[in-house]
Amino acid sequence: MSAHEEQDGGSAWAPLGNTGFALLWGATLVSNTGTWMHEVGAGWLMTTLAPSPVLVALVQAANTFPIFLFALFAGALADRVDRRRLLLVINALMLCVVALLTLLVHLQRLTPLLLLLFTLVLGTGAAFMAPAWQSVVPTLVPRAQLKSAVALNSLSVNISRAVGPALAGLLLGGVGLAAPFAANALSFVAIIAALLFWRPAPVAARQLPPEPLLSAMATGLRHVRHNHALRDTLTRTAAFAFFAAAYWALLPLIARTLPGAGAGFYGVLLGAVGAGAVGGALVLPRLRRKLAADWLVLYATLLTVPVLLAYAFADSGAALILASVLAGFGWITVLTCLNVSAQTALPDWVRARGLAVYMMVLFGSLALGSAFWGQVAAITSNAGALAGAAVLLAAMVPLTWHAKLGRAERMDLSPSAWWPSPAVADTLGDPGARGPVLVTITYTVAPHEEAEFLKAIHELSSARHRDGAWAWGIYQDLEHPEEWLECFQLASWHEHLRQHQRATTHDRGVQEAVQKFHRGGAPQVRHLAAPRRR
Repeated sequence: MSAHEEQDGGSAWAPLGNTGFALLWGATLVSNTGTWMHEVGAGWLMTTLAPSPVLVALVQAANTFPIFLFALFAGALADRVDRRRLLLVINALMLCVVALLTLLVHLQRLTPLLLLLFTLVLGTGAAFMAPAWQSVVPTLVPRAQLKSAVALNSLSVNISRAVGPALAGLLLGGVGLAAPFAANALSFVAIIAALLFWRPAPVAARQLPPEPLLSAMATGLRHVRHNHALRDTLTRTAAFAFFAAAYWALLPLIARTLPGAGAGFYGVLLGAVGAGAVGGALVLPRLRRKLAADWLVLYATLLTVPVLLAYAFADSGAALILASVLAGFGWITVLTCLNVSAQTALPDWVRARGLAVYMMVLFGSLALGSAFWGQVAAITSNAGALAGAAVLLAAMVPLTWHAKLGRAERMDLSPSAWWPSPAVADTLGDPGARGPVLVTITYTVAPHEEAEFLKAIHELSSARHRDGAWAWGIYQDLEHPEEWLECFQLASWHEHLRQHQRATTHDRGVQEAVQKFHRGGAPQVRHLAAPRRR
């Protein structure tokens, strides 16, 4: 193994040496192949039912918008329940929905509105499945292999993207419109079987009751707001996905622009996108060793600009196929870098919720972009919409360059478990449900160190918010100006105990940097809870 491989967690294929990852990776390859066959079938079916740019683009929007709508709730759910059971239930329900859709297509009873409704339902299932699935990945491989695991997951998606559309084109032309949907229904059987066979490592029993769902959602959003590394990733995600959505939404209509082109050529274009993505996934580990994520995303974004222009103005099948290969290469490069940046920015306790917000931004941008560029195409033309997307995507590069990727890759976000358990008087009983809770910490700081102390403690305030505090402040005693009072509030005593469990090793370093300015013994800490409601 080379030094580079050691630093990067081994070869690009190292995660497949972990049994659980290999099992689920193979099952998702089958499932994703079925999903792409389904999407090709749905996009092409809409062009036969109602060949309108708006309706065709709405198929893509209906598939992605539920992730924007439900992902945060799904992430909060995945952070508090058994993720394996959750995935089993969702996949079983989606199998039933796809089976019913297949029957309606076979009986020729499907309408454009019904197709959009089925797409919305399946998109909702994907919204509830995605945060749980994404948050499982870091538990299957060592942290050093996480980049390779994310890349392999993207490779799985794009192998299926190369194979699925080609198979769908063959089935649409040789069997019928219902065939891709039937194949997708069968693919759910593979993922259900893998989940039944997989036995995740046991987790420690909860010492505290699970968070209420609404409170968990608010905590997740607060964490994202104060997680600077994740916020930068979300900025870059939205800036790319909204404009790249133009070619995903209009690709069925692009395929129809060539005389004599049909479902088979649409499948060829999607297969070319998948082939380019597979090639990108294979060379990406080598590229990551030479270039930082920011530069990889920059070059891949600039590559997508001429792709959009080629889709707008190319008049030959060969040119469109070449553009599709380059589109796949750029897509896999950008999405893998963004996904790794989001994964590494999150500690385990909030991973599903944080990734849910990432997916909300990604798929929300795709959904809004699909609807927007479909409307622009209806008002102007396909070429006008694609050219406009290309120009604006290029303009976003300098506007978002300040948002850096991978800022948390070198941070240790494992639980530090260094906060001592807070003392509670025996006469109070269990204060777990009491709240809100106010925590105060008194520091004694030399006057000449005030400026550096305030700089350090404002960095600590972000950690307080990330771990559950909804209010924070720092105050100086006007009678004794060397004394400073830090205070923060949480919803309940249980939430403060969770804050103790959430504190990361990186946060410990931030807190120690603050405490080095304190003169005397340990800072005085007080815990105050609101009285019980009568």
